[in-house]
Amino acid sequence: MDLYFTFSILIVLSALFSYINSRYLKLPPAIGIMLLAIITSISLVLLDKIYPAFSESFSGLIASVDFPDVLMGAMLNFLLFAGAIHVSMQELDKQRMPILVLSTLGVILSTFLVGSLMHVLLFQLGLDVPYIQCLVFGALISPTDPLAVLAILKKARISKPIEIKIAGESLFNDGVSVLLFAILLQLAQGSEVDITFRNIAGLFVQEMIGGLVIGLLLGYIGTQGIKRINDYQVTVLITVAIVMGGYLVTRFLHISGPLTMAAAGLVIGNYGKKTAMSATDKDYLDKFWEMIDEILNAMLFLIIGFELLLIPNIQQDWIIGCVSIFIVLLSRYISIWLPMRVIPNIGKFDNKTMAVLVWGGLRGGVSIALALTIDPHLNQNLFLSATYYIVVFSIVVQGLSIGKLISFMNKRKKN
Repeated sequence: MDLYFTFSILIVLSALFSYINSRYLKLPPAIGIMLLAIITSISLVLLDKIYPAFSESFSGLIASVDFPDVLMGAMLNFLLFAGAIHVSMQELDKQRMPILVLSTLGVILSTFLVGSLMHVLLFQLGLDVPYIQCLVFGALISPTDPLAVLAILKKARISKPIEIKIAGESLFNDGVSVLLFAILLQLAQGSEVDITFRNIAGLFVQEMIGGLVIGLLLGYIGTQGIKRINDYQVTVLITVAIVMGGYLVTRFLHISGPLTMAAAGLVIGNYGKKTAMSATDKDYLDKFWEMIDEILNAMLFLIIGFELLLIPNIQQDWIIGCVSIFIVLLSRYISIWLPMRVIPNIGKFDNKTMAVLVWGGLRGGVSIALALTIDPHLNQNLFLSATYYIVVFSIVVQGLSIGKLISFMNKRKKN
């Protein structure tokens, strides 16, 4: 009953905020819903002195949602699959080198750049935070968030090659970032971790290659099943089973769930639609997953907005939060520019492409979920506050202005 009650409240608020945004604000849904949730959170904080019981009960409701488990264990799988079925494998293949470099080497470079600069910043502010803890923060904030990227960039009228670069990177960089985050967090906790090349390579193969292989296999099996029927309801049900059953398989095999879902979605969205589905199947499949995408994204960004209620003393960390935004953007630029300079066959990015790749690399719920898993004694509140500042700036400021940036760059190029 408690779970149903919480879920019901979130659905009602998601519908209400979606209506207000669609009727009055007319912002991209993800941004509008999150802004309304943040405004509501601030209002609840201000009302705390007048109606403390109501504020406490609502904060308790939000606290009852295990955000890391809900996002990483449920929402992420559905949303990645829903996003991947609309991505062209052919377009993805054309941009395979930039996507591969950005989602692996780019994430690693950004992790160490953010961690190093954050360590310098905290030292200058008189805070003695170990370097390894700053690297943990670098790992959780470096990957672009596929949920934020796919939810916002599809409204930005971005050119197809750049859109594929950013979307492809966001689909595949979670495997690297989560693995890197897990290793660095264990080191920060003082656990003995085998960081030899052999062990890291083994983990990489197990998590990433294993995730891709299982995802491709699930997509192929699902396609073969769909090919032998002519029933759109069963077709949709098979895709749901791929996501939920795939989650169970990834948990059992200890492989990357995000990569599994992305690979399975790509197979169903390309090979499955082409060889196994009728026009009716495709229509119902697209509409079903579009609706799932809209509902879960609304709930996700609603929860992100309300997480503000659970971060203690966030207003005291505003200097760290604001400077962290600059650190992340600078590190993002260098992590793209440097590989482009030293790695052959990656292609040369012009100023427009660089600007859009940097500004379009949005952060979102995945970073907050990872920050919530940091141990409290490892400066969790500090890094959670910085993460929240970055995510809000990323989604609101970068998300709202990416379309204008593209228009400006296009006009400048014509002149």
